[in-house]
Amino acid sequence: MADLLPNAKVLSSGAGKAWLSIVGLGEDGRAGLSARALAALDAAELVVGGARHLGLVAPLRPDQATLAWPSPIQDAFPAILARRGRPVCVLASGDPFHYGIGTTLGAHVAVAEMEVLPQPSAFSLAAARLGWALQDCALVSLHGRALERIIPQLQPGARILALSWDGSTPARLAALLAARGLGGSRLAVLEALGGPRERRCEAAADGFDLADIDPLNIIALSVKAGPGARIVPLSPGLDDDWFAHDGQLTKAEIRAVTLAALAPRRGEVLWDIGAGSGSIGIEWCLRHQATRAHAVEARPDRAARIRANALAVGVPDLVVVEGEAPAALGGLPRPDAVFIGGGIGDAGLFEAAWAALAAGGRLVANAVTLEGEARLAGLFAAHGGTMRRLSIARLDPVGGLHGWRQAMPVTQWRVVKP
Repeated sequence: MADLLPNAKVLSSGAGKAWLSIVGLGEDGRAGLSARALAALDAAELVVGGARHLGLVAPLRPDQATLAWPSPIQDAFPAILARRGRPVCVLASGDPFHYGIGTTLGAHVAVAEMEVLPQPSAFSLAAARLGWALQDCALVSLHGRALERIIPQLQPGARILALSWDGSTPARLAALLAARGLGGSRLAVLEALGGPRERRCEAAADGFDLADIDPLNIIALSVKAGPGARIVPLSPGLDDDWFAHDGQLTKAEIRAVTLAALAPRRGEVLWDIGAGSGSIGIEWCLRHQATRAHAVEARPDRAARIRANALAVGVPDLVVVEGEAPAALGGLPRPDAVFIGGGIGDAGLFEAAWAALAAGGRLVANAVTLEGEARLAGLFAAHGGTMRRLSIARLDPVGGLHGWRQAMPVTQWRVVKP
């Protein structure tokens, strides 16, 4: 049961009795609440929510205290937790555990202390309005998040439901689509779903001209790719031209093999040390939306380039750490995998990375110099693992003919920490 209830450790001595009600609201406010949700709202000594939420359930009794979410939202938690054991009602939009406040509160209050009364989420309402099968849609939140996070989802024929940040999001998304050769894609903008202000408008990304869009909207996107559209493939080993670089780039073929050696898994953390263009960390993040990477790079110009590359490929959450390793590694979260693409011979670098690596974690190091290869051979002798030499040749023009141009061979060491 502990695995099913990961926050059970926060149970207090009075736990087991639900004192915190989390009530999902639609745009119809009180009128859309069930009898149980109305009872929880009416019984609360304190009602917490956004100003819009509090307005939707007005009027409240004069003796009921209210608290509008402050910024940052965490500043409200002491007032909520101070009433532990007494009835508190937190208002949320739709389903509180789908991009909602429920998960945040769950870090402080055990599930046994909560009664959650959800309503249909904006995703469910949008799918119902359009007749789309929700399980076949990609669900994305752009609310308070970078627009570029949608880029990996822009696959030909995809249906995407995206929560907007505000009324400008649809036009910004249309511009992004057009710039990537996806201008034929259709956007349906659904505003204030479930309430008296509900409205639906549609336009193609090319020539998007919808105006006066309500800030409370969700975008339903049907992706249509034109010739030469910039689509992020699902396989590792992106073409080299996906990354701006100054020569410090792990080439596509070597990168694909390196990603396979790193073996990313859901939710794992990578340290990409000596990141260069950031290609390894970026492709690590593309493997699953829950993976995380920290790209460590000493040169500010390269660090800036990594950030730009990450946005262009759609992984804005990549963390870029400017500084020399191993000193720059201090304070980073413990890695599940480490890639060392350069500087393997630097004093203390391997030792610091190895000490930080979680048990069962993978360390992969690539070297192209004789000295680097000698260092890897010594580490292999001390720690085991596997070694291989990778060599590729690409066909290049030779005058009016063609010939194979051999790239420098790469020696790769992989080891799993006991």
